[in-house]
Amino acid sequence: MRIGFIGCGNMARAMIGGMLGSGLVEQADMIASAKTQATRERIAAELGIRAAQTNREVLGFADLVFLAVKPQFLEEVLSEIEGAVRPGQIFVSLAPGKTLDWLAGRLGETAKIVRTMPNTPAMVGAGMTALCANANTTEQEVELVCRLCDTFGRTEVVPERLMDVVVGVSGSSPAYVFLFLEAMADAAVADGMPRAQAYQFAAQAVLGSAKLLLETGKHPGELKDMVCSPAGTTIEAVRVLEEKGFRSAVIEAQKACVSVARRL
Repeated sequence: MRIGFIGCGNMARAMIGGMLGSGLVEQADMIASAKTQATRERIAAELGIRAAQTNREVLGFADLVFLAVKPQFLEEVLSEIEGAVRPGQIFVSLAPGKTLDWLAGRLGETAKIVRTMPNTPAMVGAGMTALCANANTTEQEVELVCRLCDTFGRTEVVPERLMDVVVGVSGSSPAYVFLFLEAMADAAVADGMPRAQAYQFAAQAVLGSAKLLLETGKHPGELKDMVCSPAGTTIEAVRVLEEKGFRSAVIEAQKACVSVARRL
């Protein structure tokens, strides 16, 4: 199957790299378009795939097309490719807020459409992608998109009503984690640790904690309690976080993120 990307920013390049690295897709079977000639030249040089001069060229080549453009530009892109959609083509959107019905209204009521929400850890093969598909898409086609997305992380099929929630909990959440890491490193620097070393300690602690949660399947509260000894250092730090509204701040930030996603 031939794979195409309309748009080739950081996320698209991470996805393409994962697909090529897995051996699931060959370079000769991939094409991507981009706005500038400089980006098109980089696509060919760095990824070794075909660089399309226009978005319609992608549709003429590919059986499965990733719409890797920001939501504010998607209407323009879909207008540009109007009339070029071929029967049986599968379209995979990365744009938050744009529903399956909205996409079908522009691609055609018989179009096979999948909505996805990946995140930036895909750049290191550790992404988390949610997806949902319309009724025109077969189970086998959904499985194919899952296999492609699994090449740069983990993939879960969710009902469409949860796609905006996914934006908050995984799509945007790497930014929250980076903010947390930066704050932890700042505190370590304030207590005398070199900054580069502080980032290493903080990042490895977060990486290991996430791995522990995923691999043990334990409730995060149980894992937290395992670290909190009576009258110890950790429970005092947790007490201060609770006093400062840490948990509530995260919840409110995530709800604000989802609220914006629903308005896109």
